[in-house]
Amino acid sequence: MFSFSTTVFAMGGFGEGGGGFASFVPLILIFVIFWFLVIRPQQKKAKAHRQLVSELKKGDEVLTDGGIFGTIQKVADDMVTLEIAPKVPIRIARSRIAEVMNPGKSSRSKK
Repeated sequence: MFSFSTTVFAMGGFGEGGGGFASFVPLILIFVIFWFLVIRPQQKKAKAHRQLVSELKKGDEVLTDGGIFGTIQKVADDMVTLEIAPKVPIRIARSRIAEVMNPGKSSRSKK
């Protein structure tokens, strides 16, 4: 009844003036917006966390991503020993440190 070419032409498949590049402009625009709103801020946050973890030292009061506060007693390559209460040490991965509360100052050493 209808041939394929007349159906496609009626749907706008052939004879479209803009063609190739014009159809990709919205996709490119979406990717650029996604880059600036999602990917770039995440990369900056990850870079800041890597720097924070690399600068850990003994005596820093830290908060882990699990919500545990403690004072760093020992720093190894990939592990950190925290004192979470007097004479209660725990070992955690360096990457699990979320925040340094006050660098280089221990509240227990002030007593």
